[in-house]
Amino acid sequence: MRNVKVRLRPIVSKLNLPTVLKTAILPGDSMERLFIATQVGEIFYIGNGGIKTFLDIRPRIIKLGFSNGAYDERGLLGLAFHPEFYYNGLFYLHYSVAGTQGPGALPSSEVSRQGLPEFFKPNPCDPRTLNLKWINRETQYDHIDTVEEWILQSNGQPQKRRTLLNLRRPFFNHNGVNSLNFSPETGKLVLTTGDGGSGYDPFNSSQDDMEIAGKIIEIDVAKNTFINNPPVVTRFNELPAPIQETLTVMAKGVRNITGISFQRFQNQYIKYVGNVGQDLVESIFSFMQYKPIPVRKLIQASLMNSEPDQEGFINFGWRGWEGAFPTSIIRGCTENPNLDEITMAYYNEAVKTSVRRLQPLTSYYHSDPRPDKFGGTALTGVQAYSGNGIPDLMGSVVFTDFARDEGSQPPVRGALAYTRVRTDCKLNDFSVIETDYNFGSQSAFYVSLGTNLNQTRLYLGVYGSMNVTNYNQGTVFEIVP
Repeated sequence: MRNVKVRLRPIVSKLNLPTVLKTAILPGDSMERLFIATQVGEIFYIGNGGIKTFLDIRPRIIKLGFSNGAYDERGLLGLAFHPEFYYNGLFYLHYSVAGTQGPGALPSSEVSRQGLPEFFKPNPCDPRTLNLKWINRETQYDHIDTVEEWILQSNGQPQKRRTLLNLRRPFFNHNGVNSLNFSPETGKLVLTTGDGGSGYDPFNSSQDDMEIAGKIIEIDVAKNTFINNPPVVTRFNELPAPIQETLTVMAKGVRNITGISFQRFQNQYIKYVGNVGQDLVESIFSFMQYKPIPVRKLIQASLMNSEPDQEGFINFGWRGWEGAFPTSIIRGCTENPNLDEITMAYYNEAVKTSVRRLQPLTSYYHSDPRPDKFGGTALTGVQAYSGNGIPDLMGSVVFTDFARDEGSQPPVRGALAYTRVRTDCKLNDFSVIETDYNFGSQSAFYVSLGTNLNQTRLYLGVYGSMNVTNYNQGTVFEIVP
């Protein structure tokens, strides 16, 4: 893997946290515009040398930040433009709904508080902690997420048309980010949702075929269900039949996903997916062939206590596997502080999914002593790059990490890197992309990665704080030679 150096060219600054970076051509326009969606609920676009507001749904977004301010994974999480947006004005949003704050899915006695609320850690020596059940779902939840269809009217004003899904979420985290994208293969809207949050997927939602959490779902938006306000659900079999008919499941075994990226290869597409890790490793997966399962078939199999044909169905392996490794719990050794004790968390599940799961394309570690690598914290973006402006990156897949974890003192820096698909389909290495930009004493968390329509340009979203209530600290850059 070659060492690659790039420049970061600032496009716009003093934004709130930029969660989605996409381009589209507005109806009646002749130019591709960069759209920026922020976690608090604003959508801007760059036009004629300035930044313009496309839509502001801040009143619709759940109040972000907890009692001590701090980190949050809710908010405006997904924005996707219909492939025919120029002609029909349709676009789609995924966000956490204002006024839906609940108490959470686990009583505090079962939760270890580690600065974040409701962070669960199983104890392999206590079987009661290994297979928890989410009970009283109508009252014991954290918030509600919604997926909506909007239209840009002829007067230039966006208006909501209908709600596609209302999802009750057990915890504040793992809701997905850049969670809506259209598939150029099927023309369907792809929703990438996380496992519901906390830590270690306490209810094993990602492997449960009935749970909506922990899946990659295709939504056929061309089908009208004539249900404008669907019920709030957590399981596929709770959905009305007309909505079930619009859904297919591409993949399961998801922990938390930073969207899906499609790269044209001859007359097919390589799909890239980044799965955020638990304690050990961050992983990027790639696949070309897949066989989605219609939701109605999953429900039929569940009713008959049988398993649907899963040949060609994608399984990323979580929670039994964290990337290429059996999911483990890492503790400091009491007798030797310089060593770690690593214990397998879910042995039986690792065995069960060992053959069926997809192997990652590449992984990078939370701790990596190699001088040319970095220790990461959380994958925040994965995008295919097909341009020739940065020749050494052409045909590669570029990814970002929230913050390097190298034991260094502040200010914090994110990481930018790339990898490629190997012709023998085996696990590949990755290489750090060096940047020239001087952030000075300001922290720089790399929070999002985006491309233009033909994947010849790359955009990087950076934020100066982990605290979502520290406003206007965002900058969007173009990654240039």
